[in-house]
Amino acid sequence: MWGRDEIQIEVVMSRIEKMGRLLAPKSIAFIGGRIAEMAIEKCQGIGFEGEIWPVHPNRTKVAGFACFPSIDTLPSVPDAAYVGVNRNLTVEVVGGLSRMGVGGAVCYAAGFSEMGEAGKQIQQALVAAAGDMPVVGPNCFGLINFLDRTALWPYPFGGTPRGSGVALISQSGNIAMNLTMNLRSVRFSYVIGAGNQAVLGLSDYLEELLNDERVTAIGMYIEGINDLGAFCKAAARAVEQRVPIVVMKVGKTEASAKQSSTHTDSLTGSDELHDALFKRLGIIRVDSLNRLLETLKALELSPVLAGRTIFSLSCSGGEAAIIADLVPEFDLHMPAFSERQMSDLQSQFTDYVTVSNPFDYNTSIWGDQRAQQRCFTSSMQGTHDAAILIYDHPTVEWAGVEEYIMALDAFIAAHKSTGKPAFVICTVSELLPLEIQERLINHGVVPLQGLNDGLSAIGNTASYHEFQRLKMQSMTLPKFAGTAIQQPSRFLDEYTAKQQLRSFGICVPEGALASAENAIAVADKLGYPVVVKAVGEQFLHKSDIGVLLLNLINADEVNEAVTRITRNIAAAGLETPEKFLIEKMVSDVVAEVIVGIKRDQQFGLALVIGSGGIFVELIKDSVSLLLPTDEKSIVDALSSLALQKLLDGYRGKPSGDMAALVAAISAFARYAETHWDTLLEADINPLMVLAEGSGAVAADALIHLAD
Repeated sequence: MWGRDEIQIEVVMSRIEKMGRLLAPKSIAFIGGRIAEMAIEKCQGIGFEGEIWPVHPNRTKVAGFACFPSIDTLPSVPDAAYVGVNRNLTVEVVGGLSRMGVGGAVCYAAGFSEMGEAGKQIQQALVAAAGDMPVVGPNCFGLINFLDRTALWPYPFGGTPRGSGVALISQSGNIAMNLTMNLRSVRFSYVIGAGNQAVLGLSDYLEELLNDERVTAIGMYIEGINDLGAFCKAAARAVEQRVPIVVMKVGKTEASAKQSSTHTDSLTGSDELHDALFKRLGIIRVDSLNRLLETLKALELSPVLAGRTIFSLSCSGGEAAIIADLVPEFDLHMPAFSERQMSDLQSQFTDYVTVSNPFDYNTSIWGDQRAQQRCFTSSMQGTHDAAILIYDHPTVEWAGVEEYIMALDAFIAAHKSTGKPAFVICTVSELLPLEIQERLINHGVVPLQGLNDGLSAIGNTASYHEFQRLKMQSMTLPKFAGTAIQQPSRFLDEYTAKQQLRSFGICVPEGALASAENAIAVADKLGYPVVVKAVGEQFLHKSDIGVLLLNLINADEVNEAVTRITRNIAAAGLETPEKFLIEKMVSDVVAEVIVGIKRDQQFGLALVIGSGGIFVELIKDSVSLLLPTDEKSIVDALSSLALQKLLDGYRGKPSGDMAALVAAISAFARYAETHWDTLLEADINPLMVLAEGSGAVAADALIHLAD
């Protein structure tokens, strides 16, 4: 007898196996009134050549097709159905379609889980009615298959059928619709409006799209990920198949997260942890729809970039100045031309032209295609990873427009003769007409629109290719299981917490517990200066209530410290502890780091690394990593922080012991993984980094465990 989980797995697998019929049907039933009729018109418009069967109880014809009164009267079982009726009737219709063995359905109606508890109950009924039938939505526009000329979608859309292209998965139908109408030569293969993901989720769509070799890249507009484990497995498959994924995820602000939740009832989760997840999986994250489009275009059309070095060509000093300012933002680099190139280029110009990168080649060769081609070819014969021509095409009638085309043709010819990856970027996004874009694409040059968005796309493309070269083989999937802990919990006192961390190889200050009476004896034995702290679960934030005193240099100061701490505890209305923690003062500190573990309801345990001590709240310099992690990821995370300047030796100060710091953070991560099922939160603040070769010491520690 199968258990409930086994039955659920069988249902999910059956749905995935059936998705092919839904995405590329030979027959479609359109159920409903005006929305269904609109969907039929769009299906006809894209060139669908299969059977179209409208279903309506009171009409004889819909969109010129003979209408069937019910799904039971259809001539045969359709491959797909578009359900354009109200939410309550949707459940009934989906149940009937599932019993018939229909390949899948799109549910247009809203009013399900995004509308509160009553809507959630109706959505649960929809899931039950669907059984093992794939369902897109509800609360969605539907899907478009440009490759096989199929549309289950009621509203206008752009794009034309092609042999291959990028796919789009969007939790907003309106955004998906708008993106199809782009004038940026982004060529779509599929567009899927995911809606509430009641039955099919993001991972299901990814898996099915990855089955189609005609899909060159996948773009996603998402508000949340409901099944992180399945999403990660699908994304890992995309890495293996070298199909880039570009994501725009909203929910960074509280208002955006709330709007996302009410829109499609998605779990938005921590934005920092989504960032960490995307980086782990080689997914490119963008922050605007324009950059989503430009990055998808660059990834589809660009050859592999070997690195991040570029040079730019323009006949304007202003454009050269702008790009020079922008490239650091996208982690791109503009090294000088080689001496041979400099000599070659300088010989082609008068002394009035300065050869540099970025290169303003001036107007002296404007209109001379032969001279431009020689200049551009010389520029491409170096070691830079990519060439950029800054180019804005006139949109007004002008006799001199042919000279602009000459510049393009010279750049194309130089690209073809050298094989250098080549991009044309316009400074104003509207000034690259579609016919110019297509001209460039046909010759292997990538057209990008807007300097910021274009450079972002090149940087993202370089990042993806770098991930494929360096990280693909060592990629591990995060662990998400066992994230829910609902039981009594406790905080370990600092001494106990440090002893646990010490057992994992983390250095802690030399110290011991002492009563008020023998505190001086313990301090004398340790040697001065020392630190005195109150110990107990109630003293989590010691500085706030004055139960931590530093840099005590003799017995009198230790005695006074114990007295003051005892007095402060009484003033706070707390119970005086039996023991105090006396520790050797850590000196010659290069940098203070905070290393924390936090538990997220979606992501489980995550590691947080940042500037510690007094800088934690002041500069908010931190980065998150999902567990498990490795030393290379920790090093990369540290290098992304402003803190790295201190660790490198800031303004003549000694450099920090990076090896010891990375080892301590790795040990802390291992502690968290070992206590995955009980650890609620933990931090070391500060983890004091000493000079190179001197170690890293956990000066304070907090551990919160479930009982």
